[in-house]
Amino acid sequence: MVPVPVPEGFEREWLQRYEEGRADGTREGFAIVDDDGTFLGLALAFAIDREGRELELGYTITPAARGRGAATWAVRALTEWAVPELDPLRIQLQISADNAASKRVAERAGYVYEGTLRSVHFKQGMRQDMEVWSRLPDDPAPSG
Repeated sequence: MVPVPVPEGFEREWLQRYEEGRADGTREGFAIVDDDGTFLGLALAFAIDREGRELELGYTITPAARGRGAATWAVRALTEWAVPELDPLRIQLQISADNAASKRVAERAGYVYEGTLRSVHFKQGMRQDMEVWSRLPDDPAPSG
């Protein structure tokens, strides 16, 4: 949920939060790259609750990488990392209700739609509905 427009120095603050989160076990971030090392985006575990055994994941894909399956691959890989690493009882995604592409990614990655949080996120002067998608330990693995 990057602010728009991006404020001066945001990237440094963002990186600092992830460095601190990695150190205290509350955040983790990974670069998504293709076979030749081209940067495709980020896969993030930005809210890790080790005691409650739950986490929220997110991702962002560069415009050039969209439509190539990179997002689905990233969410699946991040989930596959999180399960043995964090032993979660719940993994969650929050997706803008108007982001059809991200909802397809969640479904392809084996996440289940739970419901919509109405008017929960404020960005660019507007309130936004967010959908909650989740994976639980007993959910079937995604096909394909």
